[in-house]
Amino acid sequence: MSSIDQVPDYDLEDMRIVSSPQELRAMADPLRTTILDLLLERAATVGELATAVGRPKSTVAHHVGVLVEAKMLKVVRTRRVRAIDERYYGRTARIFYVGAIRPEQARELTNYFSVAAAESAAAHEADDLRAVIRHARIPRERAAEFWEGVVQLALEFMRLPRSGETVFGFVAGLYPTEFPTLPDPDHGPAGTADRPDPDR
Repeated sequence: MSSIDQVPDYDLEDMRIVSSPQELRAMADPLRTTILDLLLERAATVGELATAVGRPKSTVAHHVGVLVEAKMLKVVRTRRVRAIDERYYGRTARIFYVGAIRPEQARELTNYFSVAAAESAAAHEADDLRAVIRHARIPRERAAEFWEGVVQLALEFMRLPRSGETVFGFVAGLYPTEFPTLPDPDHGPAGTADRPDPDR
């Protein structure tokens, strides 16, 4: 795999908010999400995408068409091959961020942690998985600020020059939980916080 200076090799927005039923349905199909991921490396033709995913060109062409209709893919350049214009497709944004949606629409979305769990199973068994999970009781406003930093980290990961033979996965999430929390400290009357227990 050769190194590419600009990743991907075409211009696109960093982020686009998606929330319409058409956009959500386009994102919900596993093959279409794979196509979107592949195009983070470089623009590609339907034939190249079909080779990458091991599916017929007609099938991939259909899914590319769905993504184009949803304005998530576009033709970024063409090349003349035997009197035919070969189209190279690219994403319209590095990140498609789901905006405000109805609760029933959430069921159409892919749970990225389920995908990552399946993808990382072999790495876990081979002791080649880097992962961390932590919990913190913080205000929602602070969580939103922290998430902005995570998004920037994801963008940095997407822009890394491609080289080597291994494709690494990166997943991140921030979510409310029912994880237990300690009660607020009870210091009692002033000056008694550090008084030793008389029965000890």
